[in-house]
Amino acid sequence: MVRDGYYYALVMLGAAGLLAWLAGPVWAVPAILLACFFLWFFRDPERQIPDLAGALVSPADGKVTDLSPVTVDGVPRLRISIFLNVFNVHVNRSPINGVIKKVVYQRGKFVNAMDATSADQNEQNIVTVEADGQTVVFKQIAGLLARRIVFTKNVGDRVERGQRVGLIKFGSRVDVLLDPLAEVKIRVGDHVQGGSSVLAVIPQRELTAAGTIQSKQGAK
Repeated sequence: MVRDGYYYALVMLGAAGLLAWLAGPVWAVPAILLACFFLWFFRDPERQIPDLAGALVSPADGKVTDLSPVTVDGVPRLRISIFLNVFNVHVNRSPINGVIKKVVYQRGKFVNAMDATSADQNEQNIVTVEADGQTVVFKQIAGLLARRIVFTKNVGDRVERGQRVGLIKFGSRVDVLLDPLAEVKIRVGDHVQGGSSVLAVIPQRELTAAGTIQSKQGAK
């Protein structure tokens, strides 16, 4: 359970007590139901983290809504988008092992996270993780209802694959930008679980005799 759930639930239970005292027990029922909803919404189940070499796991629970090539700062990337509705677990996890190199909070709109424009226009937290010559970016994107993004790590922190790194409150979206040579393991429409579902296997990097980094998948 994320501790925020206890805070919301306690507020609702306090409101229920006040309503019961002022207007009668029946008026307290909606507030009690909301307290139960918040305790359920902020659940934080344990997950089995895969140990497959090069595996990139889903940073969130939800439905895969987009799988497409994009160009970011002139670099080709593969984008995987995951939509979280209010019934999904909203705890976010690191997709790979690595070191957090950059965190950028971008203020913006709160349009429906299903809208393609939300990836660029909505309020979001953009996290860059580097490991073994690879760079993976994941975005915590606010949605129509989501008004607060939580990220608990700092630049320079080491994170493990599947490790909890924050959450987005209520409906939202998470995008992952990765190497276009990655072997994708999911399709649009699939439902994934944060920390346990493998989205792709990233080609491992190795040093060549000349000292440059080369993809094992692309080496001949």
